[in-house]
Amino acid sequence: MQKFLVIFAVAAVLCLCEAKKFDRCGLVRELRRQGFPEDKMRDWVCLVEHESSRDTSKTNTNRNGSKDYGLFQINDNKSLHPFLASDLLTDDITKAAKCAQKIYKRHQFQAWYGWKNHCQSAGSLPDISGC
Repeated sequence: MQKFLVIFAVAAVLCLCEAKKFDRCGLVRELRRQGFPEDKMRDWVCLVEHESSRDTSKTNTNRNGSKDYGLFQINDNKSLHPFLASDLLTDDITKAAKCAQKIYKRHQFQAWYGWKNHCQSAGSLPDISGC
């Protein structure tokens, strides 16, 4: 039993190490690295801040039972990705970014309630000029 508890504790620590909480400029740098367009950068930062608080390990269960995963809170019912949920919850956001860009291509920012409710107005977009 003690071996099981030790293994479980080590696994929990390893899982926590894979997640990352970005600061705003760190997020901007990573989104640039992932090929997000500069003219929509403030929208993407606003979206991520309101969907996941810049936390790659964020999950949410919706009223209809579906779940949202990761930095972009990609929904398991609507997403167009072939990835596992665990692919969307890691500090390497490459797969999550590709998935978010694919969703954006089809639905624009309208696919995300965080953007629709908080970022749609240009005056509400975050300042990233120092990034």
